Amino acid sequence: MAKRKSKGAYMISAVAEMYGIHPQTLRLYEREGLLKPSRTDGNTRLYTEEDVQRLEFILNLARDLGVNIAGIAIILQMRERMEEMNRQMQDFVRFVQQEVAFRAGQAHADPSQGAIVPIRKPTIHMPAKGKKK
Repeated sequence: MAKRKSKGAYMISAVAEMYGIHPQTLRLYEREGLLKPSRTDGNTRLYTEEDVQRLEFILNLARDLGVNIAGIAIILQMRERMEEMNRQMQDFVRFVQQEVAFRAGQAHADPSQGAIVPIRKPTIHMPAKGKKK
């Protein structure tokens, strides 16, 4: 695969030439929803660095692993879901860390207020006098 070093956007012909594929293949990938290049006012496709990285992943699946277009679409969808789940987990971990730090700060003033699990004062139930079991 070709390696890129510059930033910017690439026209369809440049991307096709970099990866040794026909421009129609790129158009097919776009029609199938695998790629979403931006467009100029003149309707020319422009591929960003992210688009080209995604294309490399697609070509790896197709060329090296023999995955068909439907399989590529499923893999890309699963990959996006996993990335979203990872973001949600990171947000949750940050929230828990902040909550623990906040409650630890409160624990210095009143230990029962800083607990993650509320501490209740124990109650003892004594049987009433005079009753037999």
